[in-house]
Amino acid sequence: MAGQVRVGTSGWVYGPWHGPFYPEGLRRGQELAHLAERMNSVEINGSFYSLQRPENYRKWAEQTPDEFVFSVKGSRYITHMKRLRDAEVPLANFLASGVLALGDKLGPMLWQLPPTLQCEPDRLVEFFSLLPRSSGQAAELAARHDERLDGRALTETDADRPIRHALEVRHPSFATPEAVDLLREHDIGLVVADAAGSWPYLEDVTSDFVYLRFHGAEELYASGYGEEALRGWAELIQAWRRGGAPTTDHTVAEPAPKTRGRDIYAYFDNDIKAHAPHDAMTLRRLLRPVTRRR
Repeated sequence: MAGQVRVGTSGWVYGPWHGPFYPEGLRRGQELAHLAERMNSVEINGSFYSLQRPENYRKWAEQTPDEFVFSVKGSRYITHMKRLRDAEVPLANFLASGVLALGDKLGPMLWQLPPTLQCEPDRLVEFFSLLPRSSGQAAELAARHDERLDGRALTETDADRPIRHALEVRHPSFATPEAVDLLREHDIGLVVADAAGSWPYLEDVTSDFVYLRFHGAEELYASGYGEEALRGWAELIQAWRRGGAPTTDHTVAEPAPKTRGRDIYAYFDNDIKAHAPHDAMTLRRLLRPVTRRR
C-alpha cells in the first residue's frame, strides 16, 4: 500500500505573497485558510524563532480542513544555541508551548541544524534519546517545563498518536554512510534539502517517511522550480511513496529496504517573489490523484 503525499509551503505569512498568491483584499489572519484550500499541509516555522502559545496552535487547526497536517519546526534555541546539548528542559518548554493542541493534525517535527554543527554521534544520540515518539510521551515531557511556561503551558493530549522526527543537516560531515546509518538506527528522517548547493544534498531514505524542503533551484530562497524540474521531483516522490529507495548520485549509503509504502512531506521554502505557493500547487497537480483527497 503506497504512502500518502503532503505538499505545502514553509510558513504562510509573507507580504510579497499578497497579489501574486493571496488576493489583494484578503484580510490579515486569513492567509492560512486561503492556502489550506489549495494544499494539504504546511510547515509551521514561527515555532523555530520563538515559543508559540496553545491558542495559536488551536486557531491554526481550526482554520484548516479535517485532513490537513502541520509539520512543526523545532526551536532554534535547541538546535542553534544549545546545539542539541542539555536539551531536556528546552525541549519540554517547546512541547508545552502548544504543539499538542494540533491534535490529529500534528505531523512530523523538523529539527534544522546550523551549518557549523558537525556530525558528532554522541551528541546526536543524546538528543535523539530525548525526542518523544508519541503524543503521550510528548505530554509527559511537556509537564517538565520550567517556570517560563507557568500559566501558559499545554501538557495534555486528546489521544496517544505516533510522532515522527526529521533532521535537516547543513554540515558536509553528514554526507557519509555512517551518518545515514545512525539516522536509520534511531528512526530519524533525513531531510532531502534542495538548496542551490548551499548545504549537503542527500537522497538517502532513513525512515518510513521522506521529508523534502525546496529552498530554491538556483538561488537560495529566491528562484523557482519550472514544471520540467518538478516533473522529475514528482517521479522520485512516486518511487519513494511506493516504498522504493532509488540509488542516485545523491545517495551515500546502501539503499533502504523496499517497503509497502512511505509517506511524503514536501515543503517549498523559496518564499521570495511568491514562488513557493505556486511551485507547491504545480507539484500537487503533477502528483494527482495521489494528493487529491489527502
